[in-house]
Amino acid sequence: MGYFSRELEKLKQEGNFRELPKGENNNNFILRDRISMINLSSNDYMGLSNSEEIREDFLSKINSKNFIPSYSSSRLLGGEFKAYRELEEFLAHIFQREEAMVFNSGYHANIGIIPAITNPQTLILADRLIHASIVDGVLLSKSKFIRYSHNDYNELERLIDKYKNDFERILIISESIFSMDGDEADLARLVTIKKKYNNILLYIDEAHAIGVRGESFLGLSQEKNLIQDIDFLVGTFGKAIASVGAYIVCEKETKEFLVNKMRSFIFSTALPPINILWTKYVFENIIDKERDAFKMRERREKLNKLSLTLKEGIINKGYKTTSSSHIIPLIIGDSFLCTQKSKELQEKGFYALGIRPPTIKKGSERIRFSLNSDIELESINQLISLI
Repeated sequence: MGYFSRELEKLKQEGNFRELPKGENNNNFILRDRISMINLSSNDYMGLSNSEEIREDFLSKINSKNFIPSYSSSRLLGGEFKAYRELEEFLAHIFQREEAMVFNSGYHANIGIIPAITNPQTLILADRLIHASIVDGVLLSKSKFIRYSHNDYNELERLIDKYKNDFERILIISESIFSMDGDEADLARLVTIKKKYNNILLYIDEAHAIGVRGESFLGLSQEKNLIQDIDFLVGTFGKAIASVGAYIVCEKETKEFLVNKMRSFIFSTALPPINILWTKYVFENIIDKERDAFKMRERREKLNKLSLTLKEGIINKGYKTTSSSHIIPLIIGDSFLCTQKSKELQEKGFYALGIRPPTIKKGSERIRFSLNSDIELESINQLISLI
């Protein structure tokens, strides 16, 4: 226990001590110490989870027969619920891939898929800014792991040329939109690199792009017309899709392999069927361009305007930002100063959290603004005036 105390004290001295936030949260606003704050830390990018109209429409379709609050076992042990099959078949159809597979969370997916599909004869080359869940999945594998500099594809190709004959296969891993910097991978370049070699597989995590980008909101891979070129296309339901869980769209053999080899899938109780019904309901509505019941294009247009306004405002204030999306970091570069500025913004009614090591490297501490389409432009202008 003395070790715990010393480590906690060290975190406090470094300005990196964390506490669970207190207060009430309805995704749009945080209420803490009688201060109502606009929530700038939510991943509900399109504002779907906060819409009472959407929730009421879904609940009108629910009754005592299809409201099943627990799966009660892993999918391999329990009898398969129809809702799971229907969601996976639906995902495979809209992504135009052979199969889809649903998981409990993005973290659950990444720590399970990567160790399953790799072995000691696999070299993993991953972007330096991959999410912690991907890092943990890599560390659980038995593969050699090298990070290439963020979005540096010349370095990536040098590493491939150096090691291509030493391994049976090479797995390239990247996010499409990066969670902390808000910038994008060049998916077309990654696909081109993959196709130059006969032993390379490509793994892309669309966690922050699904539900936001693409003609029918299926991610950056759809926007770039590259869905069919990515071997392992992974995403989450817990952000813009306003639900819980994650998915992979892939080939039939890949799904069969994961069902047999993916430990976090085999040994986890599955998500409740009611959550699966909600996820399918959301997807059915966001891809319906004609009906557009959720006004997705209107929501996206507004989100883009908010994002551009804040980015320009940050730059005009003399700060740096790396963003090309709705995730906008304001780079501070010091943990204590980052925490102080975050608290000042909260006191003024803006709930924006400081991001510090080990989430990001020392010297790149930042306040991360995570925008959603329910925020008003007037509020963004007020925020800019405070920065």
